[in-house]
Amino acid sequence: MPNDFRQRIYKLKVTIVALVSLGTGIGLQVIASYADRTPELEWVGFWQLGSIGGTLFAAGLFGIVWDYFDGKDKEAREDERIRRLLKESAPAFRDAVVRGFGVESDDLKRVATPELLDSIATNALALRLNDRDFAREIYQEVRDQVIHASERWYDADVSIRLSSLPAPAAAGPARFEVTIQWEYTLTPTTPIRKFACTSDREEFHELISDIPATSTWFMTPRPGFDASDRDAFELLQFSVDGEDRSIRRSQRRAGQTYSVNIGDEVVHAARPVRIRHVYRTITAQSGHLLTVALSQPTRGLKLSMDYTNTTIASMRVSDLVSSARRPRVSRLPQQTHGKELTIDVDGWLLPQAEVSFVWTLASESESGSATTPSAAADSSVAA
Repeated sequence: MPNDFRQRIYKLKVTIVALVSLGTGIGLQVIASYADRTPELEWVGFWQLGSIGGTLFAAGLFGIVWDYFDGKDKEAREDERIRRLLKESAPAFRDAVVRGFGVESDDLKRVATPELLDSIATNALALRLNDRDFAREIYQEVRDQVIHASERWYDADVSIRLSSLPAPAAAGPARFEVTIQWEYTLTPTTPIRKFACTSDREEFHELISDIPATSTWFMTPRPGFDASDRDAFELLQFSVDGEDRSIRRSQRRAGQTYSVNIGDEVVHAARPVRIRHVYRTITAQSGHLLTVALSQPTRGLKLSMDYTNTTIASMRVSDLVSSARRPRVSRLPQQTHGKELTIDVDGWLLPQAEVSFVWTLASESESGSATTPSAAADSSVAA
């Protein structure tokens, strides 16, 4: 209710009370005067109605006059008193509100819009970093990558195995078969998962916008690398909490797509499930580079590369990932027959975080030739 309306009601009440007092006082004085002139009503004089009426009349008249002259001053005094109370209590109110929002996020959720939350987060980060511009840019970067991500992955375990392939019948570079197994926990947001491989750049850019429903690979068209061929890319297995799902394949001139139905009931349940999928693809041995990219925010990553069945002499891995904790890299001892490299990353990794494996072939190591990894687009492995 507006303050002006309340003030008008108050003035109306004061006026009514004053008028009633004034009218009652006049009435009692009239009765007392009539009783004085009537012998039968002499007993009325005992009640001093004239005095009471005079008092009520004076009080009503004085109330009206006083309210008229003192009304504005009274409002000013009330406003000053309220301002003084607010000024004295403001620090306590402010501290209580800040502490409440800092401890109980639900309280902040009830009153804050996304824009207000962005402003609060930016201000808090600016205070911690002592640089408002830096804080704003950093927060916007994190917000765009993380807040807009529809899924979050936990405890991702990725196993990659490289195997040498026979030389292709047609002219083309020597190749490695790449078998990749992903396993991670998430709360699904889409019932259908797709895995697409294409050599059409326009189609590739259309498909990569469909995250997380579609995982897309671009394969540069060249001899021995046909994006529409099963030998170039194939989804071998997909399971949810250990239960295999059927896989459907569609083929077109520039590529192929594999579709898996997770199930509407799994999405509607909104509970975490363990996803496992295995696929294979190929990459050129002369590419010397294989990159694993994350499409969603991921907490905890274990990535192992087995290159036992290859002619790779040495393998290196980049550990330049954005994480509060340093990645741990380990290898199988040289006394073993296997060749495997593992990297473990604790904490959160942002979308598009990459781990790159770079190798040197035995023939290059023996000849002492230096080889620079190529930037072939089909040397990237995404989830």
